Amino acid sequence: MIDVLAAPPVPDPSDPLGASFRAAIEDRLDAFLQRQTAELTGLQPEIDPLVTLISRLLAGGKRLRPAFCVWGYVAAADLPDPGTGGLDAVLTAAASLELLHASALVHDDVMDASDTRRGAPAAHRQFETLHTAEQRLGDPEPFGRAAAILLGDLLLMWSVEMLERAGLPPAARSHAYEIAQRMRTEVTCGQYLDVAAQSSPWGVGLGDALAAANRVVEYKSARYTVYRPAQLGAAIGGAPGPLLDALAGYGSPLGRAFQFRDDLLGVFGDPTVTGKPVGDDLREGKRTVLIAYALAHTDQAGRRLLVDRLGDPELDEDGVSALQQVITDSGAGEAVEAMISGYFDEAVAALDEPTITSSGRTALTALAAAAVHRQA
Repeated sequence: MIDVLAAPPVPDPSDPLGASFRAAIEDRLDAFLQRQTAELTGLQPEIDPLVTLISRLLAGGKRLRPAFCVWGYVAAADLPDPGTGGLDAVLTAAASLELLHASALVHDDVMDASDTRRGAPAAHRQFETLHTAEQRLGDPEPFGRAAAILLGDLLLMWSVEMLERAGLPPAARSHAYEIAQRMRTEVTCGQYLDVAAQSSPWGVGLGDALAAANRVVEYKSARYTVYRPAQLGAAIGGAPGPLLDALAGYGSPLGRAFQFRDDLLGVFGDPTVTGKPVGDDLREGKRTVLIAYALAHTDQAGRRLLVDRLGDPELDEDGVSALQQVITDSGAGEAVEAMISGYFDEAVAALDEPTITSSGRTALTALAAAAVHRQA
């Protein structure tokens, strides 16, 4: 069992990402990291950079995945009586999703050769800086990549361990572990689908391009961000089959809308808010629904520009502006906004399932709005 923490205040369904909820998640992450660090004393001081970087990675973020997990639990089990500690196990299980997410971010930044994450250097870049500062032998870049891959692996293993130490009700463990394992498998395969899509030749029609982009979104984002976290929490709360099905009907469209908002922010977002340079998705050659739509609806010159410059790591500010203009003129931005709106409505409609508690429905509706109406 993980260290016992003080029972958190019962969270407010109308403010599902509120300060008390976030503090409870952070408390559990801090307690787990302290315990893990204490067990690695024989590896210090060499292991200290890993621990320091993990602390930095876990200090930020939206906490959306833990929130979908906790409020999925409430959708099944309702809010516990104050002071009973009824949320302890699900809060720890939910916090474990932040370790999984941090793992995915570290590996994603290595694969994309990203320079920044959340306004700071990406993990592999920080390890490169460490290599240089300590005057180590060899090339800093391979060291940085290797260290970041290992960091991501460690975070993945710790996410499993934290879930297993959460103290879940015996009746819920098997189903909860099964859902968590599906989520890990799906997001890993989704990452591969993304890599494969970026290396595919150009020239497919709109239908094929949209289908490929949507498959990536479903497995890399929708199931990982909303669908499985909500089902994980609900399973811990003893949800019946119809409720789990309703959360699938909620999570899949909402997860798509969440990713489509990310795609728009990746091309047009304010870097001071998003924490990543504007146009990074264009430099990385992301084959998103936004890009698929633009390719199908621009003119020949615009299509040639997208094909020639998308995925160019040397794309400068003028190049980013030129691609942004092609995307805007094609109507892709408005089309994706319409998709976001439609998926949001579909997700909220799925919450009409009568077995969902009133508190859960209120919180999940508010979370849906937070997921799609955002600037970062």
